[in-house]
Amino acid sequence: MSSDYTYDEQGQFFPFFILTLSGLVTLPLTYNLLRPSKELETTAPRIKTDFKPQHADIVEAQKRKRLRKERRIKRIVTVIIGYAVMAWMVYLIIITARTTPKLYDPYNILGVSRSADEKAISRHYKRLSLIYHPDKIRPDPSKNETMEILNDRFVELTKAYKALTDEEIRNNYLQFGHPDGKQSYSIGIALPKLIIMEGNGKFVLLVYGALLGVLLPYIVGKWWYGSQRYTKERVLVASAGNIFREYKDDITDNGIIAALSSGEEFNDMLKGARADAGLAKLETKVLAAENSFLTAKDRDTLKQIDNSARRKALALLWAYLGRIELNDASLEAEKYESSTVALSLTEAFTAISLAFGNLRPILGAFMASQNLIQAVPPNSSPLLQLPNFTEKIAKSVEGEHAKDHLTVQKFMKLPEAERRKRTVGPGLLSEKQLAEAVNVAQQLPALEVSKAFFKVMGEKVITPSSLVQLVVKARFIPPGTTNIPAVNEADLADIDPDEDDLDALMGRKPAKNGTAKGEQIQPPLAHAPYLARDHSPRWHIFLADGKQGKMAVPPFTFTTFDKPILDEAGKPTFNMLTLKMQFQAPPQAGDFAFVMNMICDSYLGLDTQLPIILHIDDPAQAAALEEEDDISEPDEDSIAGQMQALKTGQAPKKKNRKTSDSSEEESDTDGDAGDTSDTNTETDVED
Repeated sequence: MSSDYTYDEQGQFFPFFILTLSGLVTLPLTYNLLRPSKELETTAPRIKTDFKPQHADIVEAQKRKRLRKERRIKRIVTVIIGYAVMAWMVYLIIITARTTPKLYDPYNILGVSRSADEKAISRHYKRLSLIYHPDKIRPDPSKNETMEILNDRFVELTKAYKALTDEEIRNNYLQFGHPDGKQSYSIGIALPKLIIMEGNGKFVLLVYGALLGVLLPYIVGKWWYGSQRYTKERVLVASAGNIFREYKDDITDNGIIAALSSGEEFNDMLKGARADAGLAKLETKVLAAENSFLTAKDRDTLKQIDNSARRKALALLWAYLGRIELNDASLEAEKYESSTVALSLTEAFTAISLAFGNLRPILGAFMASQNLIQAVPPNSSPLLQLPNFTEKIAKSVEGEHAKDHLTVQKFMKLPEAERRKRTVGPGLLSEKQLAEAVNVAQQLPALEVSKAFFKVMGEKVITPSSLVQLVVKARFIPPGTTNIPAVNEADLADIDPDEDDLDALMGRKPAKNGTAKGEQIQPPLAHAPYLARDHSPRWHIFLADGKQGKMAVPPFTFTTFDKPILDEAGKPTFNMLTLKMQFQAPPQAGDFAFVMNMICDSYLGLDTQLPIILHIDDPAQAAALEEEDDISEPDEDSIAGQMQALKTGQAPKKKNRKTSDSSEEESDTDGDAGDTSDTNTETDVED
């Protein structure tokens, strides 16, 4: 037997090879591009308004520029090329003539049925011999026949006949599929002939060396070092280091904006000549006397920066926050682009602040996010986040000499006539502009806390080092809303899962005995007409020690809720929402005073600070209370009994089944455990 290796000159297998390789690359990339995005900004509704800021076209252009980066143009081009190659290979497969080796079939050669016996085969062969024997037949010139062709035909008939009648030859046919025994075969290798042509070997080796020795290590290395360049907040590690060096325990407000300008992302944004282009004009505009939101320290900080890129970045941030008109299209574009970079850097600053645990920088980090999203300078009026409002309008509403700023909620509580009196007039707003502002104000997602309390799931009291839940009950009540329904006391209760509801106990699904948890609902995207990106609001809840100025429990972030916020008509539902955060209780008994902070990262003036006390009971007193409890002790083979055994170190006593069975009024179920869902005695603090 011999083997003949060919290089598929007819293209029989090569298209299959290329089609497979192209599919291995193209199909996963297609899935990556087409799969639904999990980002909150792609699924949230929007606040309904027709308001457009002065440079809305530039803001939209920056949004499109950012989207182009996120769409990964290189991947899209690769997918298009991949499908083009795959289509070409499919075309070649369809049009290329493919030769299929035929199996040797003596019955077909002789033209007899497979059911014919040996005698019938012999008779048929004799008849064929009389016709096709070389001595009996002559070549037909019209069919281009020759004696050689006729001889080969008769040999083939004879071979087929012997394959069915001669014992030895028949064995060869049955064993190897051919009367002559093992046959040679040809293998087509799916490679282009160019690769194996004489003289091309060195070029082939060069290509393989470049692919495997240069390109592949480069791609892997670029991916690896690229991933190592970023923190988990998707900020450059170098930027996090710069911000860390700028951090101070007492840094707040304007100092945080200056710290953000140290991010390396600004160097990428302001490469080359862009760092100095228009810098003098920009500084002149920012440092103008009318920009009263800048303190003398802020001005000195800007003037003392030597690095051109950072100096311009800080000036651009102040221009953005102050909504300063720069009268230069290039500078305006850079101004709005800088805001998105700074917003990303606030996440790195927040992470650093949380690591140190100092309260002032943590609050400042969240407020910096609010300022950047709303394009409002630190310590300015929250009214500036309403459409058409300027510093002049805000002062007209608040009064020239007002010590405290007016929140949007307080502004909307003013009688309609009073609001109009303070905002409408020459040099102020028109009726239409005021209506636009009121329309947006009435859609802001103001989350108002109805009740906040501590509890331990399934327990009456809170003991040292137990896992405590802070339960916050709150409703979305947009500013200016009227006819707000009273709170239903039943909605303020937090029902524990049944003791046999393991999935609910582990947090894998809602409790059987509670309100079913439906689809997660998102609030509308932040109304941020000056921000060159979409942003879904986030609510951060954490506990602070007000006396020491320290964070006590790190923030829990909430972006979606378990009940609808708005009805089909867009009106508030006033559904009571439940927010929970779990942490470990202090290791000693006593009362611990905290301040609960609930901060929305997207709007100014919607934050809540609530004093709350965590009462930790002494374990001995807690055990005494449990002994005096009328609720029956859980059976040792129930989940509640096992939880008690883990807590006390002693197995619960077995119930006297005889006594239970003797009572006609008792259930015939042995050892039913008491329902702990209605026995919570957590420390409650109402707003």
